Amino acid sequence: MPPADYAYIGAVLLGAYFIRGISGFGSGLVAVPLLALKLPLTFVVPLILLTDFTASLVLGGLNLKQVDWREIRRLLPPGLIGVATGTVLLVSLPKTPMLIGLGTIVILFALRNLVFAGREPKPIPTWWAWPAGLAGGTVGAMFGTGGPPYVIYLSHRLADKGLLRATFSGLFFMEGLARIASFTISGLMLDLNLAWAYLAAMPVALVALWLGSHAHSRLSNTQMMRAISLILLGSGLSLYFKALH
Repeated sequence: MPPADYAYIGAVLLGAYFIRGISGFGSGLVAVPLLALKLPLTFVVPLILLTDFTASLVLGGLNLKQVDWREIRRLLPPGLIGVATGTVLLVSLPKTPMLIGLGTIVILFALRNLVFAGREPKPIPTWWAWPAGLAGGTVGAMFGTGGPPYVIYLSHRLADKGLLRATFSGLFFMEGLARIASFTISGLMLDLNLAWAYLAAMPVALVALWLGSHAHSRLSNTQMMRAISLILLGSGLSLYFKALH
């Protein structure tokens, strides 16, 4: 790749993990579609999975006492089915529909955030765990952006922000392990270039997370969600452009 592409990738990682440092999530949603403009999805998705997984362990850890294990037990079985399904689709589907699918998911999530920003989520019944888990596992394995279905479901089930964040972290840890195992079995992880890219990306991600955590108090959640949504809209539209050209 030319030097400009390396600079672009570094800037995307810096921005994505800066956003995660502020909001607590969103790194995959921002990084995957923008990196997919320069790199194959079958390379980008495992890379962001590894960086997200490591960053969560290094900076956040797991607050097991706050995790709502009832919700984990509801979400994990359909989530694991989704991981297996998404891995098969990732290695078998052609490039163009994959990019269009990712662009559509990113744009829909961005529009949802813009419409519902600042509103309190209403409670939903537990049977929604199955569609949320299947969608989260499948989309996570295919595009590395499976967080939205999980976040939407859990935010309508858990009112306490600390409980919500701890439960999402616990779910991501277990579902992330399943995705790493699934990607290894499928051969997606068996790439020396992926290992080098991961080692190069982690320092950038950790610095960006540290900067984002220090900027957290200067923006409200509503302001940050609107900013993220506008970035996602742009990245989703750019994926459409790449897929159609």
